Amino acid sequence: DCESASVHPRYTYPPRAALVAYWSPGSNSRSTMYTLLSGLYKYMFRRDEYCILILGLDNAGKTTFLEQTKMRFNKTYKGMSLSKITTTVGLNIGTIDIGKARLMFWDLGGQEELQSLWDKYYAESHGVIYIIDSTDEERLSESKRAFEKMITNDVLEGVPLLVLANKQDIENCLSIPDIKTAFSDCINKIGKRDCLTQSCSALTGKGVNEGIEWMVRSVVRNIHRPPRQKDIT
Repeated sequence: DCESASVHPRYTYPPRAALVAYWSPGSNSRSTMYTLLSGLYKYMFRRDEYCILILGLDNAGKTTFLEQTKMRFNKTYKGMSLSKITTTVGLNIGTIDIGKARLMFWDLGGQEELQSLWDKYYAESHGVIYIIDSTDEERLSESKRAFEKMITNDVLEGVPLLVLANKQDIENCLSIPDIKTAFSDCINKIGKRDCLTQSCSALTGKGVNEGIEWMVRSVVRNIHRPPRQKDIT
């Protein structure tokens, strides 16, 4: 679970007592020195952790997007074959590190019977990525209803929102202007939050880096949802 951090987590400093102990004549034992240096290392290289929800209808490409993200930002992650990914029933979790930020992704199932579980995760989220299948015009209105219900939930007020028109690598898909037109009456319900709509292909990776980097900038500057501090261990 993600816990709230202090209001100004980036402006805390090593405890004065620790610094005094470091310079005290009687504190030169190896164990004390190791403990102090270890604590200083953790302080200097800690990361702030942000929880990001990945939402959207089933078959929108949420899990493929998560896998593509992990492969692009985790150099040691080999990943699964993107062509073999199946519909998520429940929850997929992934983590990436970018600079001093650690993003923990929660990829939630998008079937109608699972959408009722989405709001159980809202209170602990710092950002939302909503993925739309731009090749499935028949379900666009269904996606819009799920989107509208999500953004009007008071718990998500002010949370940065990234809307991805996925599967843009497929011919005759809906364009960004098409999707913006279909969702136009949701604009006034988005409220005061950072929001971006962009094209994406989770399969080829187009737009993935740009979307993730935008989300990092947005959650870091959103002081209304302070991050959870996380040591690198």
